[in-house]
Amino acid sequence: MRWDAQALRPANGPKPDSADDASGNARPAAPAVDALLPLAGLVRSISTPEFAGVTFHEVTAKSVLNKVAAGSRMPFEWTVNPYRGCSHACVYCFARKSHTYLDFDAGLDFDSQVVVKINAAEVLRKELAKPSWGHHHVALGTNTDPYQRAEGRYQLMPGIIRALADSGTPLSILTKGTLLARDIPLLKHAATQVPVGIGISLAMTDEQLSEAIEPGTPGPRARLKLVSRLRDAGLPCGVMAMPILPWLSDSDEALDSLFGSLATAGATGVTAGALYLKPGTREWFMQWIAARHPELAGRYRRLYGTGSYASKEYRQWLAGRIRYFKSRHGFSGSHGFSHRDLAGDPRDEEAQYPAGSIPAARTGPGKGRGVESAQPTLF
Repeated sequence: MRWDAQALRPANGPKPDSADDASGNARPAAPAVDALLPLAGLVRSISTPEFAGVTFHEVTAKSVLNKVAAGSRMPFEWTVNPYRGCSHACVYCFARKSHTYLDFDAGLDFDSQVVVKINAAEVLRKELAKPSWGHHHVALGTNTDPYQRAEGRYQLMPGIIRALADSGTPLSILTKGTLLARDIPLLKHAATQVPVGIGISLAMTDEQLSEAIEPGTPGPRARLKLVSRLRDAGLPCGVMAMPILPWLSDSDEALDSLFGSLATAGATGVTAGALYLKPGTREWFMQWIAARHPELAGRYRRLYGTGSYASKEYRQWLAGRIRYFKSRHGFSGSHGFSHRDLAGDPRDEEAQYPAGSIPAARTGPGKGRGVESAQPTLF
């Protein structure tokens, strides 16, 4: 059935028109029901067998440039998030609580109720054209993934990338989505105009664990191939190896496999760190642990206490193991390592981005592959 035939009308809105079948004859549209919420700018809500279990709420945004809060430790001041909610359904996703700001829940709704800013590229281009725009680095993928499956339908990212590059604005992308490969030619061109950073999120090589805890994402092998494709295209590619999961992906075997695979793929840098359980995420993750690994539920409660971070002792232990395996696989020094200063505020770990993922210097096509190659120290 056609996508357009799956429209759900906004609350108190008109019923959708009938659609034509292949022969040109009118046929009834899918049954119309009210949208779940009166979202600002809601145009329509869509469900389709192609995305079973997911509803897309198409909205028109008035602004898409988001200013990072003052005092943030993030290495960027501005972000763009064309989607809210994410069908990647990562149990551990730190952004889950942000869905409650829309009166959705942080659990299943985050995975299945996806807000799409259908006019994101057009609005962004207008905002970047303002005389007041300072051409600051804009980060994409900081809240929900811009290359989740819906991007194949909506194709928002090409327009966003073009708007940023044409305006002279440096950009970075962080994603688990292999759909990014579609835009490699566009990113190569953008890198001749502005500094570009690219980061892939990949923290395990165990395909079965990945399928269980991040069920909507491309598997580890597919993401490793994406890293190689980006490097072969002359583009930088740092890897966010987060989260490392206590007792699930923190063994020497798991870490050796992870860093060895990233080195073989040509990652320009790696940041690694332990699972972080913000409110909203914590409840959803602990429910998953209790169901899938009941033998670990008590250990997780003790390790995380009442906070969002693993104990300092665990983070120090993990820091040592990660240093060892980074050195073993040619990722020199501690740069891009999230536990660099465990004596300080653990929130500083969130601001550590690996080499290649932040547009610290102009990196155009033709750069050679190599671990930590031609990348300045970022922090």
